[in-house]
Amino acid sequence: MTDAVPPVIIFMVGALVLPFIPGRLKSAWLLFIPVIGFINLLYLSEGTHFTVDFLDFQLVLGRVDKLSLIFAYIFHLISFIAILYALHVKDNLQQMAGLMYAGSALGAIFAGDLFTFFVFWEMLTVTSIFLIWSRRTKAALGAGFRYMLVHAAGGLCLLAGIVIHVSQTGSIQFDYLGLNGPGSYFIFLGFGLNCAWPLLHPWLTDSYPEATITGTIFLSAFTTKVAVYALARGFPGTEALIWIGAVMTGFPIFYAVIENDLRRVLAYSLVNQVGFMVCGIGIGTALAINGAVCHAFNDILFKGLLFMSMGAVMYRTGKINGTDLGGLYRTMPLTCIFCMVGAASISAFPLFSGFVSKSMVMDAAASGHMRIVWFILLFASAGVFHHAGIKIPYFAFFSHDSGMRPKEAPIHMLLAMGIAAGLCIFIGVYPAPLYSLLPYPVDYVPYTAPHVVGQTQLLFFSALAFTLLLRAGIYPAEIRSINLDADWFYRKGAKVLYRFFDFFLNGLNRFCERIFVKGIAATFAVLFKDIAARLTLILMVSIWILMGVRGERLRMKKTSLYADMMGGTVPIGIGAGASTLFLVLIFIFT
Repeated sequence: MTDAVPPVIIFMVGALVLPFIPGRLKSAWLLFIPVIGFINLLYLSEGTHFTVDFLDFQLVLGRVDKLSLIFAYIFHLISFIAILYALHVKDNLQQMAGLMYAGSALGAIFAGDLFTFFVFWEMLTVTSIFLIWSRRTKAALGAGFRYMLVHAAGGLCLLAGIVIHVSQTGSIQFDYLGLNGPGSYFIFLGFGLNCAWPLLHPWLTDSYPEATITGTIFLSAFTTKVAVYALARGFPGTEALIWIGAVMTGFPIFYAVIENDLRRVLAYSLVNQVGFMVCGIGIGTALAINGAVCHAFNDILFKGLLFMSMGAVMYRTGKINGTDLGGLYRTMPLTCIFCMVGAASISAFPLFSGFVSKSMVMDAAASGHMRIVWFILLFASAGVFHHAGIKIPYFAFFSHDSGMRPKEAPIHMLLAMGIAAGLCIFIGVYPAPLYSLLPYPVDYVPYTAPHVVGQTQLLFFSALAFTLLLRAGIYPAEIRSINLDADWFYRKGAKVLYRFFDFFLNGLNRFCERIFVKGIAATFAVLFKDIAARLTLILMVSIWILMGVRGERLRMKKTSLYADMMGGTVPIGIGAGASTLFLVLIFIFT
Protein backbone atom coordinates (compact mmCIF):
# COMPACT_ATOMS: atom_id res chain seq x y z
CA MET A 1 0.00 0.00 0.00
CA THR A 2 1.20 3.55 -0.66
CA ASP A 3 0.02 6.97 0.46
CA ALA A 4 2.27 8.69 -2.05
CA VAL A 5 1.52 10.19 -5.47
CA PRO A 6 3.48 9.62 -8.69
CA PRO A 7 6.69 11.65 -8.22
CA VAL A 8 6.33 13.18 -11.68
CA ILE A 9 3.08 14.86 -10.62
CA ILE A 10 4.78 16.96 -7.94
CA PHE A 11 7.32 18.40 -10.37
CA MET A 12 4.84 18.96 -13.19
CA VAL A 13 2.26 20.67 -11.00
CA GLY A 14 5.02 22.67 -9.34
CA ALA A 15 6.21 23.89 -12.74
CA LEU A 16 2.72 24.88 -13.90
CA VAL A 17 1.97 26.82 -10.71
CA LEU A 18 5.36 28.58 -10.72
CA PRO A 19 4.48 31.59 -12.96
CA PHE A 20 1.66 32.60 -10.62
CA ILE A 21 3.84 32.79 -7.50
CA PRO A 22 5.09 36.32 -6.76
CA GLY A 23 8.44 37.70 -5.63
CA ARG A 24 10.67 35.84 -3.22
CA LEU A 25 8.04 33.20 -2.61
CA LYS A 26 9.02 31.81 -6.00
CA SER A 27 12.49 30.85 -4.72
CA ALA A 28 10.95 29.13 -1.70
CA TRP A 29 8.50 27.30 -3.95
CA LEU A 30 11.30 26.10 -6.23
CA LEU A 31 13.25 24.66 -3.30
CA PHE A 32 10.10 23.21 -1.76
CA ILE A 33 9.29 21.03 -4.80
CA PRO A 34 12.26 18.59 -4.62
CA VAL A 35 11.99 18.52 -0.81
CA ILE A 36 8.31 17.53 -0.82
CA GLY A 37 9.09 15.20 -3.73
CA PHE A 38 11.75 13.43 -1.66
CA ILE A 39 9.41 13.10 1.31
CA ASN A 40 6.79 11.66 -1.02
CA LEU A 41 9.41 9.22 -2.27
CA LEU A 42 9.91 7.85 1.23
CA TYR A 43 6.25 6.74 1.27
CA LEU A 44 6.68 4.66 -1.90
CA SER A 45 6.94 0.99 -1.07
CA GLU A 46 8.44 -1.49 -3.49
CA GLY A 47 5.96 -2.95 -5.93
CA THR A 48 3.64 -1.74 -8.67
CA HIS A 49 1.57 1.40 -8.11
CA PHE A 50 -0.50 3.91 -10.07
CA THR A 51 -1.79 1.60 -12.80
CA VAL A 52 -4.15 2.79 -15.54
CA ASP A 53 -6.08 0.60 -17.99
CA PHE A 54 -5.68 1.79 -21.57
CA LEU A 55 -7.24 -0.19 -24.43
CA ASP A 56 -6.10 -3.78 -23.85
CA PHE A 57 -3.01 -2.78 -21.88
CA GLN A 58 -2.19 -1.73 -18.35
CA LEU A 59 -0.04 1.38 -17.99
CA VAL A 60 2.18 1.52 -14.91
CA LEU A 61 3.31 4.90 -13.60
CA GLY A 62 4.93 3.51 -10.45
CA ARG A 63 7.07 0.39 -10.77
CA VAL A 64 9.17 0.75 -7.61
CA ASP A 65 12.25 -1.36 -6.94
CA LYS A 66 15.83 -0.73 -5.83
CA LEU A 67 16.98 0.17 -9.34
CA SER A 68 14.35 2.87 -9.86
CA LEU A 69 14.59 4.14 -6.29
CA ILE A 70 18.32 4.86 -6.32
CA PHE A 71 17.94 6.92 -9.48
CA ALA A 72 14.95 8.68 -7.93
CA TYR A 73 16.97 9.58 -4.83
CA ILE A 74 19.80 11.17 -6.78
CA PHE A 75 17.41 12.92 -9.19
CA HIS A 76 15.65 14.62 -6.28
CA LEU A 77 18.96 15.47 -4.65
CA ILE A 78 20.54 17.02 -7.75
CA SER A 79 17.29 18.88 -8.49
CA PHE A 80 17.49 20.57 -5.10
CA ILE A 81 21.18 21.39 -5.57
CA ALA A 82 20.67 22.73 -9.11
CA ILE A 83 17.67 24.84 -8.06
CA LEU A 84 19.63 26.26 -5.12
CA TYR A 85 22.49 27.06 -7.50
CA ALA A 86 20.07 28.79 -9.90
CA LEU A 87 18.18 30.98 -7.40
CA HIS A 88 19.50 34.13 -9.09
CA VAL A 89 17.72 33.20 -12.34
CA LYS A 90 14.52 35.21 -12.93
CA ASP A 91 13.40 33.43 -16.08
CA ASN A 92 10.10 31.54 -15.83
CA LEU A 93 10.82 29.63 -19.03
CA GLN A 94 14.11 28.29 -17.75
CA GLN A 95 12.77 27.48 -14.28
CA MET A 96 9.70 25.67 -15.62
CA ALA A 97 11.81 23.75 -18.13
CA GLY A 98 14.16 22.60 -15.37
CA LEU A 99 11.32 21.33 -13.18
CA MET A 100 9.54 19.58 -16.05
CA TYR A 101 12.82 18.07 -17.21
CA ALA A 102 13.46 16.62 -13.76
CA GLY A 103 9.85 15.43 -13.56
CA SER A 104 10.13 13.72 -16.96
CA ALA A 105 13.24 11.88 -15.78
CA LEU A 106 11.36 10.65 -12.71
CA GLY A 107 8.40 9.60 -14.84
CA ALA A 108 10.71 7.57 -17.08
CA ILE A 109 12.50 5.67 -14.31
CA PHE A 110 9.25 4.74 -12.58
CA ALA A 111 7.49 3.69 -15.80
CA GLY A 112 6.60 0.01 -15.74
CA ASP A 113 5.56 -0.22 -19.39
CA LEU A 114 7.16 0.81 -22.66
CA PHE A 115 4.39 3.21 -23.68
CA THR A 116 4.60 5.28 -20.49
CA PHE A 117 8.37 5.19 -20.68
CA PHE A 118 8.28 6.48 -24.25
CA VAL A 119 6.01 9.40 -23.34
CA PHE A 120 8.34 10.59 -20.60
CA TRP A 121 11.39 9.84 -22.76
CA GLU A 122 10.10 12.28 -25.37
CA MET A 123 9.19 14.82 -22.68
CA LEU A 124 12.85 14.72 -21.64
CA THR A 125 13.80 15.90 -25.12
CA VAL A 126 11.17 18.63 -25.36
CA THR A 127 11.83 20.13 -21.93
CA SER A 128 15.62 19.97 -22.17
CA ILE A 129 15.65 21.90 -25.46
CA PHE A 130 14.36 24.98 -23.65
CA LEU A 131 17.34 24.87 -21.29
CA ILE A 132 19.51 25.29 -24.36
CA TRP A 133 17.39 27.90 -26.12
CA SER A 134 16.99 29.91 -22.91
CA ARG A 135 20.50 31.22 -23.38
CA ARG A 136 19.07 33.15 -26.34
CA THR A 137 22.17 33.22 -28.53
CA LYS A 138 22.55 32.26 -32.16
CA ALA A 139 24.85 29.36 -31.23
CA ALA A 140 22.35 28.10 -28.65
CA LEU A 141 19.52 28.30 -31.17
CA GLY A 142 21.44 26.24 -33.72
CA ALA A 143 22.61 23.72 -31.11
CA GLY A 144 19.03 23.36 -29.85
CA PHE A 145 17.67 22.60 -33.30
CA ARG A 146 20.40 20.03 -33.95
CA TYR A 147 19.70 18.51 -30.53
CA MET A 148 15.99 18.33 -31.35
CA LEU A 149 16.54 16.68 -34.75
CA VAL A 150 18.91 14.05 -33.38
CA HIS A 151 16.64 13.17 -30.47
CA ALA A 152 13.57 13.14 -32.69
CA ALA A 153 15.33 10.53 -34.83
CA GLY A 154 16.20 8.55 -31.70
CA GLY A 155 12.62 8.82 -30.44
CA LEU A 156 11.25 7.52 -33.74
CA CYS A 157 13.73 4.65 -33.60
CA LEU A 158 12.57 3.81 -30.07
CA LEU A 159 8.91 4.06 -31.06
CA ALA A 160 9.44 1.76 -34.05
CA GLY A 161 11.14 -0.76 -31.78
CA ILE A 162 8.31 -0.61 -29.24
CA VAL A 163 5.65 -1.11 -31.91
CA ILE A 164 7.49 -4.10 -33.40
CA HIS A 165 8.17 -5.58 -29.96
CA VAL A 166 4.54 -5.24 -28.84
CA SER A 167 3.23 -6.69 -32.11
CA GLN A 168 5.51 -9.71 -31.71
CA THR A 169 5.09 -10.35 -27.99
CA GLY A 170 1.71 -8.77 -27.18
CA SER A 171 3.24 -7.22 -24.06
CA ILE A 172 4.20 -3.62 -23.27
CA GLN A 173 5.89 -4.49 -19.98
CA PHE A 174 9.29 -2.83 -19.57
CA ASP A 175 11.63 -5.42 -18.10
CA TYR A 176 14.55 -7.36 -19.53
CA LEU A 177 14.39 -7.18 -23.32
CA GLY A 178 17.71 -8.47 -24.67
CA LEU A 179 18.73 -8.45 -28.31
CA ASN A 180 16.33 -11.02 -29.74
CA GLY A 181 14.68 -9.41 -32.75
CA PRO A 182 14.26 -6.27 -34.87
CA GLY A 183 12.15 -4.53 -32.23
CA SER A 184 14.74 -4.96 -29.51
CA TYR A 185 17.51 -3.72 -31.82
CA PHE A 186 15.58 -0.53 -32.56
CA ILE A 187 14.93 0.00 -28.83
CA PHE A 188 18.60 -0.69 -28.12
CA LEU A 189 19.67 1.94 -30.65
CA GLY A 190 17.14 4.45 -29.32
CA PHE A 191 18.55 4.05 -25.81
CA GLY A 192 22.09 4.28 -27.17
CA LEU A 193 21.53 7.62 -28.81
CA ASN A 194 20.57 9.22 -25.49
CA CYS A 195 23.55 7.45 -23.95
CA ALA A 196 25.84 9.31 -26.41
CA TRP A 197 27.37 6.21 -27.96
CA PRO A 198 30.41 6.71 -30.21
CA LEU A 199 29.57 8.52 -33.48
CA LEU A 200 26.13 9.33 -32.01
CA HIS A 201 27.62 11.47 -29.24
CA PRO A 202 28.15 14.93 -30.83
CA TRP A 203 24.65 16.09 -29.86
CA LEU A 204 25.92 16.20 -26.27
CA THR A 205 29.23 17.99 -26.81
CA ASP A 206 27.55 20.38 -29.24
CA SER A 207 24.56 21.39 -27.12
CA TYR A 208 25.52 21.21 -23.43
CA PRO A 209 28.21 23.93 -23.62
CA GLU A 210 25.74 26.22 -25.43
CA ALA A 211 23.05 25.90 -22.74
CA THR A 212 22.54 28.43 -19.98
CA ILE A 213 24.93 28.35 -17.04
CA THR A 214 22.34 26.73 -14.79
CA GLY A 215 20.68 24.68 -17.54
CA THR A 216 23.88 22.70 -18.06
CA ILE A 217 23.68 21.42 -14.47
CA PHE A 218 20.26 19.90 -15.19
CA LEU A 219 21.34 18.58 -18.58
CA SER A 220 24.38 16.78 -17.15
CA ALA A 221 22.18 14.94 -14.66
CA PHE A 222 19.17 13.52 -16.47
CA THR A 223 19.22 12.56 -20.16
CA THR A 224 22.24 10.26 -20.18
CA LYS A 225 21.43 8.82 -16.75
CA VAL A 226 17.87 7.91 -17.76
CA ALA A 227 19.44 6.15 -20.75
CA VAL A 228 21.83 4.31 -18.42
CA TYR A 229 18.85 3.29 -16.31
CA ALA A 230 17.02 2.07 -19.42
CA LEU A 231 19.99 -0.06 -20.50
CA ALA A 232 20.35 -1.47 -16.98
CA ARG A 233 16.64 -2.34 -17.01
CA GLY A 234 16.35 -3.72 -20.53
CA PHE A 235 19.78 -4.95 -21.64
CA PRO A 236 21.98 -6.06 -18.71
CA GLY A 237 24.65 -8.52 -19.76
CA THR A 238 24.49 -7.57 -23.45
CA GLU A 239 28.03 -8.20 -24.67
CA ALA A 240 27.97 -5.43 -27.27
CA LEU A 241 27.68 -2.89 -24.46
CA ILE A 242 31.05 -3.96 -23.06
CA TRP A 243 32.87 -2.79 -26.17
CA ILE A 244 30.65 0.21 -26.78
CA GLY A 245 31.29 1.35 -23.22
CA ALA A 246 35.02 0.70 -23.47
CA VAL A 247 35.28 2.83 -26.62
CA MET A 248 33.22 5.54 -24.93
CA THR A 249 35.71 5.73 -22.06
CA GLY A 250 38.66 6.10 -24.39
CA PHE A 251 38.02 8.32 -27.39
CA PRO A 252 36.65 11.44 -25.61
CA ILE A 253 39.97 11.83 -23.81
CA PHE A 254 41.74 12.89 -26.99
CA TYR A 255 39.10 15.51 -27.72
CA ALA A 256 39.04 16.81 -24.16
CA VAL A 257 42.83 17.24 -24.04
CA ILE A 258 42.87 19.63 -27.03
CA GLU A 259 39.57 21.40 -26.28
CA ASN A 260 39.78 25.03 -25.19
CA ASP A 261 36.20 25.56 -23.96
CA LEU A 262 36.23 24.15 -20.42
CA ARG A 263 32.51 23.37 -20.38
CA ARG A 264 33.02 21.41 -23.58
CA VAL A 265 35.91 19.56 -21.90
CA LEU A 266 33.42 18.51 -19.22
CA ALA A 267 30.94 17.47 -21.91
CA TYR A 268 33.51 15.11 -23.41
CA SER A 269 34.31 13.93 -19.92
CA LEU A 270 30.62 13.18 -19.41
CA VAL A 271 30.70 10.83 -22.40
CA ASN A 272 33.79 9.20 -20.93
CA GLN A 273 32.15 8.61 -17.54
CA VAL A 274 28.95 7.24 -19.06
CA GLY A 275 31.20 4.77 -20.88
CA PHE A 276 32.16 3.19 -17.53
CA MET A 277 28.47 2.74 -16.74
CA VAL A 278 27.64 1.26 -20.14
CA CYS A 279 30.58 -1.13 -19.89
CA GLY A 280 29.47 -2.27 -16.43
CA ILE A 281 25.93 -2.92 -17.67
CA GLY A 282 27.36 -4.94 -20.55
CA ILE A 283 29.44 -7.10 -18.20
CA GLY A 284 26.18 -7.79 -16.43
CA THR A 285 27.37 -9.37 -13.17
CA ALA A 286 25.95 -8.18 -9.87
CA LEU A 287 29.23 -6.38 -9.09
CA ALA A 288 29.27 -4.71 -12.52
CA ILE A 289 25.63 -3.56 -12.40
CA ASN A 290 26.14 -2.25 -8.88
CA GLY A 291 29.27 -0.44 -10.06
CA ALA A 292 27.49 1.10 -13.05
CA VAL A 293 24.54 2.33 -10.98
CA CYS A 294 26.79 3.52 -8.15
CA HIS A 295 28.97 5.41 -10.62
CA ALA A 296 25.89 7.00 -12.21
CA PHE A 297 24.87 8.24 -8.74
CA ASN A 298 28.34 9.65 -8.08
CA ASP A 299 28.79 11.09 -11.55
CA ILE A 300 25.64 13.17 -11.21
CA LEU A 301 27.17 14.74 -8.10
CA PHE A 302 30.76 15.32 -9.14
CA LYS A 303 30.01 16.22 -12.75
CA GLY A 304 27.33 18.60 -11.53
CA LEU A 305 29.89 20.07 -9.11
CA LEU A 306 32.40 20.62 -11.91
CA PHE A 307 29.78 22.21 -14.16
CA MET A 308 28.71 24.41 -11.25
CA SER A 309 32.25 25.59 -10.59
CA MET A 310 32.80 26.40 -14.26
CA GLY A 311 29.40 28.04 -14.34
CA ALA A 312 30.40 30.26 -11.41
CA VAL A 313 33.57 31.25 -13.26
CA MET A 314 31.55 32.01 -16.38
CA TYR A 315 28.97 33.93 -14.35
CA ARG A 316 31.61 36.18 -12.78
CA THR A 317 33.98 36.60 -15.75
CA GLY A 318 31.83 36.02 -18.85
CA LYS A 319 34.58 33.74 -20.18
CA ILE A 320 35.02 29.96 -20.27
CA ASN A 321 37.97 29.25 -22.59
CA GLY A 322 41.10 28.00 -20.85
CA THR A 323 43.26 30.49 -22.73
CA ASP A 324 41.21 33.39 -21.33
CA LEU A 325 41.24 32.30 -17.70
CA GLY A 326 43.81 31.74 -14.98
CA GLY A 327 44.76 33.21 -11.62
CA LEU A 328 41.19 33.17 -10.32
CA TYR A 329 42.13 31.33 -7.12
CA ARG A 330 43.05 34.73 -5.67
CA THR A 331 39.49 36.06 -5.65
CA MET A 332 37.42 32.88 -6.01
CA PRO A 333 39.11 30.55 -3.49
CA LEU A 334 35.99 28.64 -2.40
CA THR A 335 34.92 27.97 -5.98
CA CYS A 336 38.49 26.78 -6.63
CA ILE A 337 38.37 24.38 -3.67
CA PHE A 338 34.98 22.97 -4.70
CA CYS A 339 36.25 22.50 -8.25
CA MET A 340 39.26 20.57 -6.95
CA VAL A 341 36.95 18.32 -4.91
CA GLY A 342 34.98 17.58 -8.08
CA ALA A 343 38.22 17.00 -9.97
CA ALA A 344 39.49 14.58 -7.33
CA SER A 345 36.15 12.75 -7.32
CA ILE A 346 35.93 12.29 -11.09
CA SER A 347 39.57 11.18 -11.11
CA ALA A 348 38.78 8.47 -8.52
CA PHE A 349 41.21 9.68 -5.88
CA PRO A 350 41.02 7.57 -2.71
CA LEU A 351 38.64 9.13 -0.15
CA PHE A 352 36.55 10.69 -2.93
CA SER A 353 33.34 9.31 -4.41
CA GLY A 354 34.61 8.24 -7.82
CA PHE A 355 37.05 5.82 -6.23
CA VAL A 356 34.36 3.70 -4.55
CA SER A 357 32.30 3.24 -7.74
CA LYS A 358 34.69 3.22 -10.69
CA SER A 359 36.82 0.52 -9.09
CA MET A 360 33.74 -1.76 -8.94
CA VAL A 361 33.40 -1.71 -12.73
CA MET A 362 37.12 -2.26 -13.24
CA ASP A 363 37.18 -5.14 -10.77
CA ALA A 364 34.18 -6.69 -12.53
CA ALA A 365 36.12 -6.55 -15.82
CA ALA A 366 39.17 -8.08 -14.17
CA SER A 367 37.07 -10.81 -12.54
CA GLY A 368 35.68 -11.69 -15.96
CA HIS A 369 39.21 -11.99 -17.39
CA MET A 370 38.53 -9.15 -19.82
CA ARG A 371 42.14 -7.99 -20.08
CA ILE A 372 41.74 -5.68 -23.06
CA VAL A 373 38.64 -4.06 -21.61
CA TRP A 374 40.34 -3.65 -18.24
CA PHE A 375 43.35 -2.02 -19.89
CA ILE A 376 41.13 0.42 -21.82
CA LEU A 377 39.35 1.34 -18.58
CA LEU A 378 42.71 1.82 -16.88
CA PHE A 379 43.90 4.08 -19.68
CA ALA A 380 40.63 6.01 -19.51
CA SER A 381 41.05 6.49 -15.75
CA ALA A 382 44.45 8.09 -16.31
CA GLY A 383 43.05 10.24 -19.10
CA VAL A 384 40.20 11.48 -16.92
CA PHE A 385 42.64 12.74 -14.32
CA HIS A 386 44.68 14.35 -17.08
CA HIS A 387 41.87 16.41 -18.63
CA ALA A 388 39.21 16.77 -15.91
CA GLY A 389 41.24 16.27 -12.76
CA ILE A 390 44.11 18.60 -13.63
CA LYS A 391 43.29 20.61 -16.74
CA ILE A 392 39.98 22.05 -15.53
CA PRO A 393 41.16 23.50 -12.17
CA TYR A 394 44.61 24.38 -13.49
CA PHE A 395 43.59 26.48 -16.47
CA ALA A 396 40.60 28.04 -14.72
CA PHE A 397 42.22 28.98 -11.41
CA PHE A 398 46.00 28.78 -11.78
CA SER A 399 47.95 28.73 -15.06
CA HIS A 400 48.93 32.21 -16.28
CA ASP A 401 47.48 35.27 -14.58
CA SER A 402 44.63 36.48 -16.74
CA GLY A 403 44.54 39.78 -14.85
CA MET A 404 40.88 39.29 -13.91
CA ARG A 405 39.88 39.79 -10.29
CA PRO A 406 36.20 38.78 -10.15
CA LYS A 407 34.17 38.45 -6.97
CA GLU A 408 33.61 35.09 -5.34
CA ALA A 409 30.51 33.25 -6.51
CA PRO A 410 27.18 34.27 -4.92
CA ILE A 411 26.33 32.60 -1.62
CA HIS A 412 23.59 30.39 -3.03
CA MET A 413 26.02 29.03 -5.65
CA LEU A 414 28.61 28.35 -2.94
CA LEU A 415 26.01 26.54 -0.83
CA ALA A 416 25.01 24.34 -3.78
CA MET A 417 28.64 23.53 -4.58
CA GLY A 418 29.36 22.95 -0.90
CA ILE A 419 26.54 20.39 -0.58
CA ALA A 420 27.74 18.51 -3.67
CA ALA A 421 31.38 18.63 -2.54
CA GLY A 422 30.46 17.42 0.95
CA LEU A 423 28.55 14.47 -0.49
CA CYS A 424 31.48 13.59 -2.77
CA ILE A 425 33.77 13.41 0.24
CA PHE A 426 31.25 11.66 2.50
CA ILE A 427 30.55 8.92 -0.05
CA GLY A 428 34.27 8.50 -0.71
CA VAL A 429 35.07 8.13 2.98
CA TYR A 430 32.01 6.10 3.97
CA PRO A 431 30.35 4.40 0.97
CA ALA A 432 28.24 1.95 3.00
CA PRO A 433 24.99 4.02 2.91
CA LEU A 434 25.21 4.30 -0.88
CA TYR A 435 26.08 0.63 -1.26
CA SER A 436 22.96 -0.27 0.73
CA LEU A 437 20.81 1.41 -1.94
CA LEU A 438 22.26 -0.55 -4.88
CA PRO A 439 20.16 -3.13 -6.77
CA TYR A 440 22.13 -6.17 -5.53
CA PRO A 441 23.65 -7.00 -2.13
CA VAL A 442 27.15 -5.55 -1.95
CA ASP A 443 30.11 -7.58 -0.76
CA TYR A 444 32.82 -5.26 -1.96
CA VAL A 445 35.63 -3.45 -0.14
CA PRO A 446 37.14 -0.61 -2.16
CA TYR A 447 39.85 0.29 0.32
CA THR A 448 42.30 -2.56 -0.06
CA ALA A 449 46.02 -2.01 -0.44
CA PRO A 450 46.14 -3.06 -4.13
CA HIS A 451 43.25 -0.73 -5.00
CA VAL A 452 44.65 2.28 -3.17
CA VAL A 453 48.28 1.82 -4.24
CA GLY A 454 47.43 1.00 -7.86
CA GLN A 455 45.07 3.95 -8.28
CA THR A 456 47.45 6.35 -6.56
CA GLN A 457 50.33 5.29 -8.80
CA LEU A 458 48.15 5.75 -11.87
CA LEU A 459 47.12 9.25 -10.82
CA PHE A 460 50.64 10.39 -9.94
CA PHE A 461 52.08 9.20 -13.24
CA SER A 462 49.25 10.95 -15.08
CA ALA A 463 50.10 14.13 -13.16
CA LEU A 464 53.74 13.66 -14.12
CA ALA A 465 52.80 13.43 -17.81
CA PHE A 466 50.77 16.64 -17.53
CA THR A 467 53.67 18.42 -15.80
CA LEU A 468 56.22 17.35 -18.41
CA LEU A 469 53.97 18.46 -21.28
CA LEU A 470 53.37 21.76 -19.53
CA ARG A 471 57.06 22.42 -18.87
CA ALA A 472 57.86 21.60 -22.48
CA GLY A 473 55.36 24.28 -23.52
CA ILE A 474 53.47 21.93 -25.80
CA TYR A 475 50.32 21.28 -23.82
CA PRO A 476 47.47 21.46 -26.37
CA ALA A 477 45.12 23.45 -24.14
CA GLU A 478 47.26 26.55 -24.63
CA ILE A 479 46.18 26.55 -28.28
CA ARG A 480 42.94 28.26 -29.29
CA SER A 481 41.34 25.27 -30.96
CA ILE A 482 38.04 24.04 -32.35
CA ASN A 483 37.49 20.29 -32.45
CA LEU A 484 36.23 18.59 -35.58
CA ASP A 485 34.06 15.75 -34.28
CA ALA A 486 31.95 13.07 -35.92
CA ASP A 487 29.16 15.56 -36.47
CA TRP A 488 31.37 17.24 -39.12
CA PHE A 489 30.46 14.44 -41.52
CA TYR A 490 26.71 14.81 -41.26
CA ARG A 491 26.79 18.60 -40.96
CA LYS A 492 28.85 18.90 -44.17
CA GLY A 493 27.20 15.84 -45.66
CA ALA A 494 23.75 17.30 -45.08
CA LYS A 495 24.72 20.44 -46.95
CA VAL A 496 26.10 18.41 -49.85
CA LEU A 497 22.98 16.24 -49.86
CA TYR A 498 20.78 19.34 -49.82
CA ARG A 499 22.64 20.85 -52.75
CA PHE A 500 22.46 17.56 -54.66
CA PHE A 501 18.71 17.27 -54.19
CA ASP A 502 18.27 20.94 -54.95
CA PHE A 503 20.16 20.48 -58.22
CA PHE A 504 18.77 17.07 -59.18
CA LEU A 505 15.19 16.97 -57.87
CA ASN A 506 14.41 20.66 -58.23
CA GLY A 507 16.13 20.61 -61.62
CA LEU A 508 13.94 17.69 -62.65
CA ASN A 509 10.91 19.59 -61.35
CA ARG A 510 11.85 22.68 -63.37
CA PHE A 511 12.42 20.56 -66.50
CA CYS A 512 9.01 18.85 -66.15
CA GLU A 513 7.34 22.21 -65.55
CA ARG A 514 8.91 23.64 -68.69
CA ILE A 515 7.98 20.63 -70.88
CA PHE A 516 4.63 19.52 -69.51
CA VAL A 517 3.14 22.56 -67.80
CA LYS A 518 4.40 25.44 -69.89
CA GLY A 519 4.78 23.36 -73.05
CA ILE A 520 2.25 20.61 -73.70
CA ALA A 521 -0.39 21.77 -71.23
CA ALA A 522 -0.14 25.39 -72.40
CA THR A 523 -0.46 24.31 -76.02
CA PHE A 524 -3.55 22.26 -75.30
CA ALA A 525 -4.98 25.13 -73.27
CA VAL A 526 -4.67 27.46 -76.25
CA LEU A 527 -5.93 24.78 -78.61
CA PHE A 528 -9.01 23.97 -76.57
CA LYS A 529 -9.82 27.53 -75.61
CA ASP A 530 -13.52 28.17 -76.52
CA ILE A 531 -13.66 24.69 -78.03
CA ALA A 532 -17.45 24.48 -77.78
CA ALA A 533 -17.89 27.77 -79.64
CA ARG A 534 -15.39 26.76 -82.28
CA LEU A 535 -16.97 23.35 -82.93
CA THR A 536 -20.45 24.90 -83.03
CA LEU A 537 -19.28 27.53 -85.49
CA ILE A 538 -17.65 24.91 -87.72
CA LEU A 539 -20.83 22.81 -87.68
CA MET A 540 -23.17 25.72 -88.45
CA VAL A 541 -20.96 27.20 -91.17
CA SER A 542 -20.88 23.77 -92.83
CA ILE A 543 -24.70 23.57 -92.69
CA TRP A 544 -25.10 27.13 -94.02
CA ILE A 545 -22.79 26.45 -96.93
CA LEU A 546 -24.74 23.30 -97.78
CA MET A 547 -27.90 25.45 -97.66
CA GLY A 548 -26.35 27.84 -100.18
CA VAL A 549 -25.52 30.73 -97.90
CA ARG A 550 -22.56 32.65 -99.32
CA GLY A 551 -20.65 35.92 -99.25
CA GLU A 552 -21.66 38.81 -97.00
CA ARG A 553 -24.65 36.97 -95.59
CA LEU A 554 -22.46 34.02 -94.46
CA ARG A 555 -19.97 36.41 -92.87
CA MET A 556 -22.73 38.18 -90.93
CA LYS A 557 -24.19 34.87 -89.69
CA LYS A 558 -20.73 33.75 -88.56
CA THR A 559 -20.12 37.03 -86.74
CA SER A 560 -23.52 36.98 -85.06
CA LEU A 561 -23.21 33.34 -83.96
CA TYR A 562 -19.70 33.83 -82.57
CA ALA A 563 -20.84 36.87 -80.59
CA ASP A 564 -23.77 34.89 -79.16
CA MET A 565 -21.47 32.01 -78.22
CA MET A 566 -19.01 34.35 -76.47
CA GLY A 567 -21.97 35.85 -74.62
CA GLY A 568 -22.93 32.43 -73.29
CA THR A 569 -25.94 31.67 -75.51
CA VAL A 570 -26.35 28.81 -77.95
CA PRO A 571 -29.06 28.57 -80.64
CA ILE A 572 -31.85 26.39 -79.33
CA GLY A 573 -31.64 24.04 -82.24
CA ILE A 574 -27.99 23.26 -81.55
CA GLY A 575 -28.76 22.51 -77.90
CA ALA A 576 -31.64 20.25 -78.87
CA GLY A 577 -29.47 18.53 -81.47
CA ALA A 578 -26.65 17.96 -79.00
CA SER A 579 -29.11 16.50 -76.49
CA THR A 580 -30.57 14.20 -79.12
CA LEU A 581 -27.08 13.08 -80.17
CA PHE A 582 -26.18 12.40 -76.54
CA LEU A 583 -29.29 10.23 -76.05
CA VAL A 584 -28.57 8.31 -79.26
CA LEU A 585 -25.03 7.56 -78.08
CA ILE A 586 -26.31 6.32 -74.71
CA PHE A 587 -28.81 4.08 -76.51
CA ILE A 588 -26.10 2.64 -78.77
CA PHE A 589 -23.49 1.94 -76.11
CA THR A 590 -25.74 0.63 -73.31
